[in-house]
Amino acid sequence: MNLDGQEESENVEDRRASGGARGPVALGGGVGLLVLIVALFLKVDPAQLSSLISGGAQGPTTSQQQRPIDPQEEELRHFTAVILGDTEKVWTEEFQKLGRTYPKPTLVLFSGQVESACGMAESAVGPFYCGGDQRVYIDLSFYKEMQQQLHSSGEFARAYVVAHEVGHHVQRLLGFADAVDDARRTHNNENQMSVRVELQADYLAGVWAAKAEKKFNFLDNGDLESAINCAQNIGDDTLQRQASGTVRPEKFTHGSSAQRVRWFKKGFDTGDVAGAKELFQIRYEQL
Repeated sequence: MNLDGQEESENVEDRRASGGARGPVALGGGVGLLVLIVALFLKVDPAQLSSLISGGAQGPTTSQQQRPIDPQEEELRHFTAVILGDTEKVWTEEFQKLGRTYPKPTLVLFSGQVESACGMAESAVGPFYCGGDQRVYIDLSFYKEMQQQLHSSGEFARAYVVAHEVGHHVQRLLGFADAVDDARRTHNNENQMSVRVELQADYLAGVWAAKAEKKFNFLDNGDLESAINCAQNIGDDTLQRQASGTVRPEKFTHGSSAQRVRWFKKGFDTGDVAGAKELFQIRYEQL
């Protein structure tokens, strides 16, 4: 990616040198990727694992509070802040076209654990969006996990992860995320609703990528393929197969590899925000 000369977002809160208080986990925008991976290996429900992580979390230790920032992380910090700035520019323009104002989310960088309006979270949950405080939370070490465990490298793969979480912010502003909240309260097809929401975030990430490429012309050869490869590698079926050799569609929370690739590419190919509605209009079997 060519990000030369692009400015960082001002909406970045750096908590990497501090720990968080103990509290319950109730993450918005679906279960984190790393929790999903660990849960699949342990063959337990991801939501239960999140609860166990929360219940077993102790208050921050002195070493956590005093952990020095790794200088090698600064390049990743800059990259992430620039990508967030790019999402702000694109979504501000798109919301203006809808006659609306785009409230920019805040990016929170943390290390080890963090407290949000959605509760206390460990790094194991991976990047997540909390609708309660309109913040995107990322431990920069996740990028290393992407490369080593998820076999997903490349700058645009990282940008896709950021854009996906921002996509949860956009869908909440547009009212789509209310459906999955209702499903969680009523326990009615909760997993299927979660898949719809996650695939819609993928679609919106694709829309952002299309708009940003036209605006910034920042994609190099192979960039789009790196994002598609990332979507492929984090599909529920791929992760389940790697963990246990068995695929259980009824346990999907984010969608299959084919679904994640399809909806990201559809968002990129169309660049149409309105197309996101289709995720909640078609039958689940058609996703």
